Amino acid sequence: MKIICIGRNYSEHAKELGNEIPENPVIFMKPDTAVLKGNDFYIPEFSNDIHYELEVVLKISKGGKYIQKETANKHYEEIGLGIDFTARDLQSELKSKGLPWELAKGFDGSAVVSSFFKKDSFTLDHLQFSLLQNKEKVQDGNTKDMMFNFDDIIAFASQYFTLRVGDLIFTGTPKGVGKVEENDILEAYLEEEKILDIRIL
Repeated sequence: MKIICIGRNYSEHAKELGNEIPENPVIFMKPDTAVLKGNDFYIPEFSNDIHYELEVVLKISKGGKYIQKETANKHYEEIGLGIDFTARDLQSELKSKGLPWELAKGFDGSAVVSSFFKKDSFTLDHLQFSLLQNKEKVQDGNTKDMMFNFDDIIAFASQYFTLRVGDLIFTGTPKGVGKVEENDILEAYLEEEKILDIRIL
C-alpha cells in the first residue's frame, strides 16, 4: 500500500504558505509506516513546529495505469478523512535547499486515517469537512474549492504510478493549517459527523 498526497490543491492554502498556484497536481508520497496506529500522536524530537493538515482521503478499490478522467470514479468506492502531519520547520529547511520533503512529511505516524465510508452517501463535489483544535474550528473545507478534483487527481497520478487496491490518496488541505502543541485534542468532521479524535502527546 502506498500513500499518494496532493499539495497546494486549495488556492487559499497555497497563498497562506506563500506558494505559487500549480498548473498540475503537486505530488509527494508517504510510506505505509507513516500511518498512525491508534489515536495518540507523539510530537517527534526532530521538530518544534508540527502542523496539522486535514484532507479528504480516497481509498483505491480498482487498480489501474493511465486511467482516463472519464472513468476515474470507478477506481474508488470509499472516502474518509486524514491528517497530514507536517514538520514545517524541517520542510522549510529542505525546500530552501531544493531537497525533497519526505523527512518532513513521511515520518512514522504522520498520516492519520479515519474509517472509510461509501462515496455514494455524499455529494463529492460539494463535500464539507472541518477540523477542531481544542474545540475551536481551525479548518473548514469544501471540495468545491479544489483546483484538481478527485477524478483529475486519479487520472494525473496514474500516468506516473500504477494504482493498486488499497492505495490511499490524500487530496489536499484547505487554508487554516497550524501548529499543534502537547495535550491538544484534534477532532475531524465529515459533513456533521465526527470521525477522527486525535490526542497530541
